[in-house]
Parts: sequence; C-alpha cells; structure tokens
Amino acid sequence: MHKFWLTVAAFCVLAPVLGGPARSAEAPSVTPEDRVLGQADASVTIIEYASLTCPHCAAFDHDTLPKIKQNWIDTGKAKLVYRDFPLDGWALRAAMVARCAPPERYFGFIDALFQGQNAWARPDVDHEQALGRIAKLGGISDDKFQTCIKDEKLADAIAASRVAAEKEYGVDSTPTFFVNGTKMVGEHSYDAFEKALTAAQPKT
Repeated sequence: MHKFWLTVAAFCVLAPVLGGPARSAEAPSVTPEDRVLGQADASVTIIEYASLTCPHCAAFDHDTLPKIKQNWIDTGKAKLVYRDFPLDGWALRAAMVARCAPPERYFGFIDALFQGQNAWARPDVDHEQALGRIAKLGGISDDKFQTCIKDEKLADAIAASRVAAEKEYGVDSTPTFFVNGTKMVGEHSYDAFEKALTAAQPKT
C-alpha cells in the first residue's frame, strides 16, 4: 500500500462553512465509473465526497441521507453519486472492499461500513480482521477479500480520484457535497439539504 495513504492525517470538517452553500467555479459531473443511487435521469444530482473513517460522514449516512432518500431519491427527483475521498490508509482499504462487491451491493456496503464505523475503524482494533468480517457478511470470501485489499491498480484508481477532486474541484475535507454544482462543505442538517435540493430543481 502506498505510504502516502498511510500517513495522511484523518480529519473531518466539524461544521458547515460559514455563509452556506456556494456555487463552485469548477463542479464535478457524473462519469461512467460512478456508482449512482437513484434514477439516472433525476434532474438533481448530489455528488458526495466522503471518507469511510470520517465520523461526520457517518453521521450524514445515519441521520440525513435516509430522509434525502425517502423524499428525493426514491421519488425520482434526485440521485446520489458517492465518491471516495479517503483520509487514511484504512479508509482506502474499506473503499476498495466496497468496490470489490457486486455493483448492486455497493451502497449496502457503504452503509454497513459507515454504520459499523466504530467497530472497525477504531485505533484499538484489528482493522483487517474487522473489515474481513464485514466483507464476509456481504458475500465476499476470505480469498477475494485478501485479493481486493492488495489490488494496487484499484488503490491507484481511488487515489487518482481523490487527487482529481483536490486539484479540479477544491475538495480538501470530508464530507463535501455538490448539489447540481453548488458546493456544500461539512456536516449539514436535512433542512439545509432540503433548501439546496429545492433550489436546484428545474424551474417550470
């Protein structure tokens, strides 16, 4: 595993950026490599950059995303694109495990990793063993798990995606969201997302 990922300090934004959402000069768009939750033709696109070891990202997954999913994604008004922005080596490995799962199980793995974050991402646990248990519960065999977390090509692809997010879109912390190009940094309430999503809807 590349030393760069083993030495990056794990940190998350503790609060939203003052002044609320802002339109980014450069905003990401959906690519064929993206995993998308929701209907592909939804008019509003949420692109999330997150680290699987970030507690604020886990809080979004637990507290806010279910409401967004119920009111916006399941109704076809919005879709969510999840992109990894690993802040440490184990976030990278966890991202690799999720990518090794069948595409239809991808978001289930992301959810399981966030919901179980305190069990596998604490500094006092055997991270590989804990990740292996989650992988097995999701149908990934021990052999496939070992192959997955040693896949340098996959690690490089996730690393390249993070570097691109930094250089092209100014992402430097997690979670960071783009709602139809409007950048939202940090942990936001559902009400803040509701306002941003409503503003992003096409005007009739």
